Amino acid sequence: MTEQEVVTFKPSEEFVFVANKVFTEQKEKILELLPFAEVYHIGGTVIPGLITKGDLDINVRITEKDFNSAVEVLKQMYEINQLHNWTNTYASFKDDTNLEIDFGAQLTVIDSPDDYFLEQRDMLLKNPELIKKLNLLKLKYEGKPMDEYRNEKNKFFEKMMTKNLQ
Repeated sequence: MTEQEVVTFKPSEEFVFVANKVFTEQKEKILELLPFAEVYHIGGTVIPGLITKGDLDINVRITEKDFNSAVEVLKQMYEINQLHNWTNTYASFKDDTNLEIDFGAQLTVIDSPDDYFLEQRDMLLKNPELIKKLNLLKLKYEGKPMDEYRNEKNKFFEKMMTKNLQ
């Protein structure tokens, strides 16, 4: 039986310097190959006051006509991540070994149903109460299996996006 990965959290402020540095480096590399893309820092490392696993998440936004070619470019740069979640308008990639911080890239087609990462980030940035609620959820899963945490985090964001978070 394999050992399950457990989740741990630290304040986002502990990661902000390295996250911003790696974000800038990766954004430049991506835009060199995909100059028509939009690239944003979206994860917990960009939200002051949020506790985080300490990884860098970015959103690469692209037009529908450029999606397949962007997938091919990003496949050359990074490892495929969570293939089971991919759709015709969403793909994810990661680099957990070559950078100073674990890195995830979410590729989305602009204005598609999968293009919600910026809205989630902005909702958190504008609402300290949501940050408190998300921190409480994260603390509940400290030291527990990553899959359990991810499931609950996904439910949190679904509720947040449908304005049903209490």
